[in-house]
Amino acid sequence: MNEIGPIRDVYDAVADPTRRKLLRLLADAEELPLNELTIHFQMGRTAVSKHLAILKDAGLVTNRKVGRETRYRLNPAPLREIEDWVSFYRKFWSERMVLLNQILQEE
Repeated sequence: MNEIGPIRDVYDAVADPTRRKLLRLLADAEELPLNELTIHFQMGRTAVSKHLAILKDAGLVTNRKVGRETRYRLNPAPLREIEDWVSFYRKFWSERMVLLNQILQEE
């Protein structure tokens, strides 16, 4: 835990389908206010805000105040950790498929 609060794990943050949908919505727009994000879910503003807070704790979302409105923006940099992890397994399976193809061609 740091002085500001706990830092959430990126994997934990993206494990929830609601948070993945929020990330997708923010990826498709430069910046969105809470009320525009909330209309995409069957839950209230408070629940959406809690999901956004988890994403923010993981560094995946930033926010700024514009008058009384809070606007949210995607910060994709932490997703690099997941991409690196997935790319290892992509390479692993690609190599296995090449080997399987060679074995099948020999038979």
